[in-house]
Amino acid sequence: MQVYRLDSNEDRRSVLKNIGVEPGGVSIMAEKMELFWILIKNLKTPAANILKQDALSIGAELAVPRGTVTCSHKSVDCILIANRSQILKLSYKEKSQPFGLKNLADELKRYLAEYDRKIKIMGVINANNDSFYSGSRYHDEEAITAIEQMIEDGADIIDIGAVSSRPGSEPVSEDEELGRFKNIADTVKESRLYEKALFSIDSYSPKVVKYALDCGFSIINDITGASDERVVNLAVEYGAKYCIMHMQGTPQNMQKDPRYDDVVAEVDTFFEERISFCEDRGLNRSDIILDVGIGFGKTLEHNIALLKHHKNFLKHGCELLIGASRKSMIDMIIPTPVEHRLPGTLAIHLKAIQNGATIVRCHDVKEHLQAVKVWEEI
Repeated sequence: MQVYRLDSNEDRRSVLKNIGVEPGGVSIMAEKMELFWILIKNLKTPAANILKQDALSIGAELAVPRGTVTCSHKSVDCILIANRSQILKLSYKEKSQPFGLKNLADELKRYLAEYDRKIKIMGVINANNDSFYSGSRYHDEEAITAIEQMIEDGADIIDIGAVSSRPGSEPVSEDEELGRFKNIADTVKESRLYEKALFSIDSYSPKVVKYALDCGFSIINDITGASDERVVNLAVEYGAKYCIMHMQGTPQNMQKDPRYDDVVAEVDTFFEERISFCEDRGLNRSDIILDVGIGFGKTLEHNIALLKHHKNFLKHGCELLIGASRKSMIDMIIPTPVEHRLPGTLAIHLKAIQNGATIVRCHDVKEHLQAVKVWEEI
């Protein structure tokens, strides 16, 4: 007899098939093999007691603080420990319960949604002179050459921006931004490059975004998190996808002492509010992409917490984008010049993919394609 422990990331269905489990039982057993630990904050105490009993009745568990059973506090933080099958049962059981449990049932059901796991690589083109990584700066003809090379190297998306958002960078006028971007966008349109890859405009300027959409761009990458209704309206009008990024502060001050009580919870609340804002203006949730904003108003500890809990944001039913390419968090872990941060970048991005990201924004397309293909095969 030989015994060994399966890794938590094993392909459960393949393992079950390999040992000869009946096809009908594979799906049932695979659901029981995936365990979730879900933190629920500020749950009303009566609701916690109901959820505790319901969880225990189906073989799951709810970890609650001392004094919950006697309702010593109005609300509590608790941790639900359950597999996929048990969460599905709870999502139905709590539908008819009071004290906010109906809303919790909806939240739990979102965790079970299946997403297209095709990983898409987004290459970065900066049409400016002050982005933090000089290797990403291109202008006019050299930008087109770089775009064509990225497509050949395997990029699914090309993200083009004309204003730096590095810490301490200064904004520019709409006209200056458009002036930097216009020739590149015109060539994308005239050469029909948008038929070879998707194109994303990294901007929050309505004038620049509209010009990009008119040139065949189909994604808006907004570092301000849908703060301008005019840009959201353009996404609706053109049927474009919309990436909402979280940032505390502005590029000018975001790294001057970022603080959170709970960075994961606060970013999660931000996404809820911005998704609702976009949906109220006609944007479909399926067309929204979420980006936690690594390095945008976050310390190293904040960035790591967001990466560890990245799967949490899948509950919103949106694709997740990760963009940590060559960022300073790598230098904070092990001092490294920006030119030599590719290995650290790959480590971060592969962890984010493991935790639900499906779009990887990077400077090094060819290297990321190789890493992702090997990761998928494993």
